[in-house]
Amino acid sequence: MAQFFSVHPDNPQTRLLKQSVQLLNQGHVLAVPTDSSYALVCHLDDKTAADHLRKIRGVDDKHHLTLLCRDLSELSNYARVDNQQFRAIKQATPGPFTFILEATKEVPRRVSHPQRKTIGLRLPDHKVLQELLALHGAPLLAATLILPGEETPLNDPQEIRERLEHQIAAVIDAGACTLDPTTVIDMSGTEVQVLRHGQGDPALLGL
Repeated sequence: MAQFFSVHPDNPQTRLLKQSVQLLNQGHVLAVPTDSSYALVCHLDDKTAADHLRKIRGVDDKHHLTLLCRDLSELSNYARVDNQQFRAIKQATPGPFTFILEATKEVPRRVSHPQRKTIGLRLPDHKVLQELLALHGAPLLAATLILPGEETPLNDPQEIRERLEHQIAAVIDAGACTLDPTTVIDMSGTEVQVLRHGQGDPALLGL
């Protein structure tokens, strides 16, 4: 049965987040809150965990997974970002945006898009998730917690535990998140494109 870590949304208990990090380092998948909806996360360098995350979501290797990063410097380690892109991203983050960018060699090829060699990157504005990332000390591989055949993400931590109790190791409960996904901005081509309209306002990027 999945563990259930109930944490304060503004002052999360470090002890519980450290236990979560231990589970991630052991190769498990967790459900965590974000500034958009709940997400599934795992260790970036664990192939088995990444495969399991994709299986839960019901997606193949052509589905863009996302790296949750602590800050812009970390993001630039995993994506090729020119000065103009960097300035635009800085204006809109942290916040509910996912940026599709060309992956650097720091990103394992098995988690980037197989043809385009791109990856989704995100700087979430959520206290609990930021604390988790800081304790983990590296980006986490993530996907929105939408189950196969469904269109909206799971939002209730108790329901997440009940429905995924044998598939994930833990749920970090910081209360309900919104049901709105991130706004997805593709910066990997010659023109910037909005692939999905969500919570983030494209006007923050001049779009």
